[in-house]
Amino acid sequence: MERLCASISLVIPCYNEAGNLDPLLGRCTAVLDALGMAWEILLVDDGSRDNTALQLAHWSMRDPRVRALLLSRNFGKEAALSAGLDAARGQTVVLMDADLQHEPELVPVMLARWQAGIDVVYARRKDRRDEPWFKRTFTRLYYRMLNATHPRVKIPADAGDFRLLDRQVVDALKSLPEHNRFMKGMYAWVGFRSEELPYTPQARASGRSHYNLHSLVSLSLSGMTAFTTWPLRASSVVGINLALLAFCYGGYLVLDYWLFGAEVSGWTTIVVSTMLFSGVQLLSLGVLGEYIARIYEEVKGRPLYIVQRRLGEGLPAETPTSD
Repeated sequence: MERLCASISLVIPCYNEAGNLDPLLGRCTAVLDALGMAWEILLVDDGSRDNTALQLAHWSMRDPRVRALLLSRNFGKEAALSAGLDAARGQTVVLMDADLQHEPELVPVMLARWQAGIDVVYARRKDRRDEPWFKRTFTRLYYRMLNATHPRVKIPADAGDFRLLDRQVVDALKSLPEHNRFMKGMYAWVGFRSEELPYTPQARASGRSHYNLHSLVSLSLSGMTAFTTWPLRASSVVGINLALLAFCYGGYLVLDYWLFGAEVSGWTTIVVSTMLFSGVQLLSLGVLGEYIARIYEEVKGRPLYIVQRRLGEGLPAETPTSD
């Protein structure tokens, strides 16, 4: 039986996207009007330093169906997405970026799959030929490691935040309490019936990407510590193997002494061995420290984000739904 959608919310996190908002919202409103249902666009300003907030205020006055959450500072994209999910009122929710790399015209295609019974429709890049080879290689290896020790949860390697979520999925994501949020992993963890939609991202319309090397590494560590414990196990395995090698080498030295007598040994073996073991110990402490840091962030219990101002009306708080 085909499901009928009564309302839809578009959640769009924004950080210094003033140059993209007019063309983006123009295309979004045209697409949503053509659907013939109640809709809202919810934009989350993640502490932008340009005129993004002014643009959002203009659009919220121009069309009351456009809502905006102005966060008190930059909390990061994962927090901005969570703020949007917490505030969205639609029966279905679409997450997308503000840089026009995610085409609003794909929303009807996603909605058609939802009507056919799919709870999560996620856009997946057809290829990464436009990226440097080292980034493609790192991404492929990273997701292999991430999925290696979690057989029940598989995170698609080339899928981002551009996706349609059923209201049940949104409520499930809102129920997850952790602050160390890796949204790509959380989408997969909650389950539900999912389907990919191959697409080719468009070129950024204005501005530049806000993800630098530091941001990507930080996000990768967050995902690794949030969804797998294999680094801790790897440290244990390395430690056990090195201990076995040391034991075998010690046995060899004792046997050599018994058979051939003592020889004057150089310092090279001692120095190299000491540096090796010290490096392994420091690396293991670093891995352990990453997990302890995540625990520290969780136990503080601070809010994930703070909303400074709310603009626009959007959908009614109690939006009717249809199955």
